[in-house]
Amino acid sequence: MCGIVGYIGDKLADSVLIVGLERLEYRGYDSAGVAVIEEGELIYRKKKGKIKILREILEKNPVGGNIGIGHTRWATHGEVSDENAHPHFDCNKKIAVVHNGIIENYIELKEELIKKGHIFSSTTDTEVIAHLIEENFNGDLFEATRKTVKLLKGAFAICVISEKEPDKIVVARFGSPLIVGIGKDENFVASDVPALLPHTKSFVYLKDSEMAVLYKDKVLFFDFDGNKIEKKIERASVEIYDVDKGDYPYYMLKEIYEQPEVAERILNDKLKGDEIFFENLNLSKSFLSKVKRVIIHACGTSFHAGLVGRFFLEKFARVYTEVDISSEFRYRNPLLEGDTLMIAISQSGETADTIAGLREAKSKFIKVLSIVNQEKSTIARESDGIIPIKAGPEIGVASTKAYTGEILCLYLFSLYLGRINYVVGEEEFKRYLKPLRDIPMKIRKILSDTSFIEELSDKYHKSKDFIFLGRGINYPTALEGALKLKEISYIHATGYPAGEFKHGPIALINPNMPCVCISPKSEIYDKMFSNIKEVAARKGIIISVATEGDEKIKEVSKHVIYIPDIIEELSPVLSIIPLQLLSYFIATKLGLDVDKPRNLAKSVTVE
Repeated sequence: MCGIVGYIGDKLADSVLIVGLERLEYRGYDSAGVAVIEEGELIYRKKKGKIKILREILEKNPVGGNIGIGHTRWATHGEVSDENAHPHFDCNKKIAVVHNGIIENYIELKEELIKKGHIFSSTTDTEVIAHLIEENFNGDLFEATRKTVKLLKGAFAICVISEKEPDKIVVARFGSPLIVGIGKDENFVASDVPALLPHTKSFVYLKDSEMAVLYKDKVLFFDFDGNKIEKKIERASVEIYDVDKGDYPYYMLKEIYEQPEVAERILNDKLKGDEIFFENLNLSKSFLSKVKRVIIHACGTSFHAGLVGRFFLEKFARVYTEVDISSEFRYRNPLLEGDTLMIAISQSGETADTIAGLREAKSKFIKVLSIVNQEKSTIARESDGIIPIKAGPEIGVASTKAYTGEILCLYLFSLYLGRINYVVGEEEFKRYLKPLRDIPMKIRKILSDTSFIEELSDKYHKSKDFIFLGRGINYPTALEGALKLKEISYIHATGYPAGEFKHGPIALINPNMPCVCISPKSEIYDKMFSNIKEVAARKGIIISVATEGDEKIKEVSKHVIYIPDIIEELSPVLSIIPLQLLSYFIATKLGLDVDKPRNLAKSVTVE
């Protein structure tokens, strides 16, 4: 959440900043602003609302200058307003600051600064940073910033410029992502790689408690104690077309259609003949063979993938597995012992609560394996081992391809662990690998004709409520399907385990209520069928997701969406695809921007 871009070089800074901020819109925001230094004077423009409003303001009242910082804000402290938009300034508007994160001790800092005569113009936590730098400034912007960050508690990525030293940008990171882009006679800073891809593919990833000073022709790196450090310049693995929509109207639709390629990439990367191979697992077979308990923790969509993963781990590896929401796990004083393995799941690798849970485990000497899409992220760096999802950049706020990628990685790891534990024999192992290789083709088959799903969206896009039902390994599919609809259409939707439905929630059923029932071929199909009949008896509108060839399901369903036949264990990978599409088509029928749903951010990097 929130986005930072900074530039110093020969180009007009405002154009670089605006384009960079537009490439970070997926992170979620409610206001935007820029500050530049033009002929020695600090000038700014900021406004609540979309970046296009800021762009229009700059067109009417342009700014010059070759150094500047920009920001998109997602409100945490203080309402959405022009005053609370970033950048923020010191008393005399000589210093400008943009900030991602939360300053937890800002109230006490603010009170001290007010006693010293500082005047505040916003209700944000960020503004204290600018005033602290002003208070600490003694002719050296870097030193003033370094002294300031030592006073801050919480999470932050900050960029600072000052007309008093117009040749540099000072940046610092603790708990929020920040990267430096290296160019020729120009340098950049941003909160994520896509913002800078049009300009450079050379990056330095700052770690916690690190700072940098960007000049036009060089970048110097330091720790929070002021010691100079050496940093490795890394080459980005993504290309500019990876973060463009191409011919698709929305990133979400593009990413839904990329799922066959993501599946192929995962299989090509991790399957070597009839063997599973993890390049960065970094956990020995002797250690894994002693694991008696697995704790999966994650947030949102990744949490739902973890729920599917529990089925895999308990079936294939016969290891007791529990799944926790990261924001709850970290505060319940969990019992962690030496024979426990933690699996953290995060698309971005920067999810604040998941990072905190990982650190809780590490503090108790528990090994952590993370399933991440961003291999340079905080979670990836701090884990003992990682399984990269390799889904490529996921720009749409509503996760699609990362979800199916996470499930496939969990499936492979569970089989791998099952082989180590001698639970899965060689023939059984091959039997479970065989249908895995068919997954890309079967996803393509679903995506080859989406007209029926679009017709359903025509019928039901004005519904006020949806219910999603599933059982067993597809109960998480019901949760994820409901989440997708809520995220991008703003329609109230709830996922339930179908067997639990009659214990209260069935009272919600009425003739206007669409009830999406995930009922592919499975060992508990007959149980699911009985649950669907209970809904049908109460006149609910039943939309079933079922296996091709299932004629029986038509007896109780008003509509049936068919998916290709697949073993039960892999059915969540296929059954979620129609639900992603249904959510997408409903949202677009309502005229909504599915890539930028209100109030949401792609990566939740603060509590």
